[in-house]
Amino acid sequence: MAFKFEKLKVWQKALDLADGIDKMTKNFPREEVYVLTSQMKRAADSISMNIAEGSTGQSNPEFKKFLRYSLRSDIEVVNCLHLAIRRGYITEDIFKKHYQACEEILIMISALIKSLD
Repeated sequence: MAFKFEKLKVWQKALDLADGIDKMTKNFPREEVYVLTSQMKRAADSISMNIAEGSTGQSNPEFKKFLRYSLRSDIEVVNCLHLAIRRGYITEDIFKKHYQACEEILIMISALIKSLD
């Protein structure tokens, strides 16, 4: 692997989450395409993108800044999951699956930020 971020388990988990969110949102109603579907997919994609962008050739403080952006995007996905379940677009099982992935990513990003101090 040529890039530092490709070795990070949190980046790999973030990619898995983005794939899962992409598949899940394909079942959302058509009227949500430019609203919740788009917002949720962009937030999920942003987690791994910020990890990647911040990791390569950046100082630790700069990397931490991008990791914090990833945290915010992760939390945004959680909020979107709450909206999706309240609107009846997903089941409780799907909610729990993605919610748990978001929790794991949050813990991993937080630990990575602390390791950079």
